[in-house]
Amino acid sequence: MATPLSHLAVPLALTLALGPDSMPPGLMVLALLCAVLPDVDALGLWLGIPYAHPFGHRGFTHSLFFSVLLAAAGMLLAPAVGAAPATAFGVLLVSAASHGLIDALTNGGLGIAFFSPFSSRRSFLPWRVIEVSPLRPAALFSRHGLRVLRSELRWVWAPCGVLALLGIALRELAG
Repeated sequence: MATPLSHLAVPLALTLALGPDSMPPGLMVLALLCAVLPDVDALGLWLGIPYAHPFGHRGFTHSLFFSVLLAAAGMLLAPAVGAAPATAFGVLLVSAASHGLIDALTNGGLGIAFFSPFSSRRSFLPWRVIEVSPLRPAALFSRHGLRVLRSELRWVWAPCGVLALLGIALRELAG
């Protein structure tokens, strides 16, 4: 898995790219939650749910179906956070789905159950370029932890930064 901090990169980039008119603060908060919520399945490790179980780590909550469910639920909150429902759905879907996609770029674990609950098959993306994060937060301050953070800066934060800057530039050109 990637570090929880790097899962925040996508909704933060969307916030900058779309700007405050399309992405009010309440929608940004929902997007940040959707981006990290899939890792709720890690609690299962402490509850005795095996990693490879459909509800184990990187199982159902990392699936595209779960991302759609989160986005649909969040879309219902769109009026309360001052966002258009279609914008909320799109932003929340991208934020939630990005979690599994980022984890599928890591070089550890059993893969992601992208199509759960319809298939329990787990997969990685062809490019496994991100160092898998240690499960213990304190381990991030080790030599391995620094390698993880370096790889996430290169493969998550830098591309998200470029997308954010492109979005800002496009908004400036259009406005």
